[in-house]
Amino acid sequence: MKIIGIALLVIGVGLGLWGVQLSGSVESEITQAITGSDTDKVMTLYLVGAVSFFVGLYLTIKN
Repeated sequence: MKIIGIALLVIGVGLGLWGVQLSGSVESEITQAITGSDTDKVMTLYLVGAVSFFVGLYLTIKN
């Protein structure tokens, strides 16, 4: 289970970084200027990355 937890930690960090990278794209910045919020794709990456990270953290710490 620890291997799965570590893999989920890495995937969660990767998805979070991908979301940060996408939030700086031209399309995302135009959407932010018009609507004042991030695009759905960026928010999905943030959410899935956070859930993956915390599930991975739980599986890694859990005995």
